[in-house]
Amino acid sequence: MTLVDAEAVELETPSGPMRTHIMRPSGPGRYPAIALYSEIFQITAPIRRMAAFFAGHGYVVACPEIYHEFEPAGTVLAYDQAGSDRGNELKYRKTVAAYDADARVVLDHLTSRVDTTGAVGSLGICLGGHLAFRAGFDPRVKATICFYATDLHKASLGHGDDSLERAADLEGELMMIWGRQDPHVPVEGRMQILNRLNAVGTRLSWHEVNGAHAFLRDEGSRYDPELAHTLYALVLALLHRRLAVGQER
Repeated sequence: MTLVDAEAVELETPSGPMRTHIMRPSGPGRYPAIALYSEIFQITAPIRRMAAFFAGHGYVVACPEIYHEFEPAGTVLAYDQAGSDRGNELKYRKTVAAYDADARVVLDHLTSRVDTTGAVGSLGICLGGHLAFRAGFDPRVKATICFYATDLHKASLGHGDDSLERAADLEGELMMIWGRQDPHVPVEGRMQILNRLNAVGTRLSWHEVNGAHAFLRDEGSRYDPELAHTLYALVLALLHRRLAVGQER
């Protein structure tokens, strides 16, 4: 069993300080790292538990507060209509350039820590899946995992969304995971994304499961623990191969 330590660091970005929550294995050593991007609600209890899960498997995990320009440090939006409305408002208000600048700062931090090996991946859920996708444009990112990434097929993230256009910039290995009953990314949108990734020769694994939007979140009626267990195993296998072992296929 690996115990987990938690801390928070304040990272300086072009748009102000960004509180970033760190989960890491207890004890001395150097570990591969993951930038973990949350849903629109920021660092909720389910996101913390997810970060602790990956830290317990031997990774230093950094969870940035994605709306640090707009909300006081430590703000967590509720899983209700008011929280959804605020999260969606900020999602589109923030510029793509600001999201990208934040990603560089997080990756700089993870690759420079004394407790990391320099190997880094990105992982995200919902909006965070889209942000993890963009973080994967950085050549330091060797593995990118996106759970039901929103807005990719619509190019509607913030201002200047060119994520699919830049798909060829993904140099690492990509894993995309979708719920077939997710109304946010219908089959037409998923096929648009898949066709683009195939067209540019992305190193890709693609998984569609019978799950609703937010099936990974271990809180609320849409949570599917069986799917979560199965998919976490696939994610860990990818992270271990590309970050911990470093082998390529």
